[in-house]
Amino acid sequence: MSRTIIATDNAPKAIGPYSQAVQVGNTIYTSGQIPLDPSTGEMIGGDITAQARRVFENLRAVIEAAGASFDDVARVGIYLTDLGNFAAVNAVMAEYFREPYPARSTIGVASLPRGAQVEVDLVLVRG
Repeated sequence: MSRTIIATDNAPKAIGPYSQAVQVGNTIYTSGQIPLDPSTGEMIGGDITAQARRVFENLRAVIEAAGASFDDVARVGIYLTDLGNFAAVNAVMAEYFREPYPARSTIGVASLPRGAQVEVDLVLVRG
């Protein structure tokens, strides 16, 4: 099965040797997004709510570049440096998803690239 690389200038460029997303068949795998401003490549300021919104906006840009939407998301992976931010990230996630919700894992981690408080990746299935 062939792979299609998904890329857009509306989301931050990869900061390592990876693609923003890869489609294999009907499945799209996004790389993790942290709260980088796509126009500058720099971390945004603000609290966990602002950071989570930036992450989901970055993900929206990537999945729209693939011709998909949040309705196609089957799984969400969330990585938090402070699990005390769980409720705040839930509130932001609820702005982007509607029932029936995708499956999800939320994992506490010691640190994330560039000092981010949150990182999110997605698996989408189309058709």
